[in-house]
Amino acid sequence: MAKYFDVHPENPQPRTMTTVAESLRAGAVIAYPTDSCYALGCRMGNSEGLDRIRTIRRLDDRHHFTLVCQDFAQLGRLVQIDNTVFRAIRSATPGSYTFILPATKEVPRRLLHPKKKTVGVRLPDHVVVRALLAELGEPLVSSTLLLPDEEEPLTQGWEIQDRLDHVVDAVIDSGEDCGTEPTTVVDFSEGGAEIVRRGAGDVSRFE
Repeated sequence: MAKYFDVHPENPQPRTMTTVAESLRAGAVIAYPTDSCYALGCRMGNSEGLDRIRTIRRLDDRHHFTLVCQDFAQLGRLVQIDNTVFRAIRSATPGSYTFILPATKEVPRRLLHPKKKTVGVRLPDHVVVRALLAELGEPLVSSTLLLPDEEEPLTQGWEIQDRLDHVVDAVIDSGEDCGTEPTTVVDFSEGGAEIVRRGAGDVSRFE
């Protein structure tokens, strides 16, 4: 049975963030709100957790997970980024964007694009997520909480608790509807900005 955490949207309780972080370190898969849809997440090195997320969403091995980071210091250990790209990303973050970049050796091989050796990273603009990442001290491997055969992601914590009670370990509910529009995806792996998916983030700055 999943633990249900009702947290304040602007001042998330530190004790709750510590409890969730400890569960992630112990191998948990969680459902949590972001600035762009609810997401499923686990630690980067949690291979079993990745498999559980794939099972919940019925994903194949070609699905690309996103690494959700606390700040640029953390992001910089995971991807290769030059000054021009750094400035472009910094001007748009934190926000509802996923950026595809060449990965460093810090990223497990199973998370990389098999041919390009790239990975998606993001810096969310959501108080609860940022508090959790600060407590955890490492990125979360994440995937939008879109269930099989459904057109839109789940948006309410109580509904997620009800439907995924036996397949996730924890649900964080900040009392907000975080929407159904996924992130805007921008690929910088070839140097320039290529918009892969138009989503919640404003694309005009990258066009």
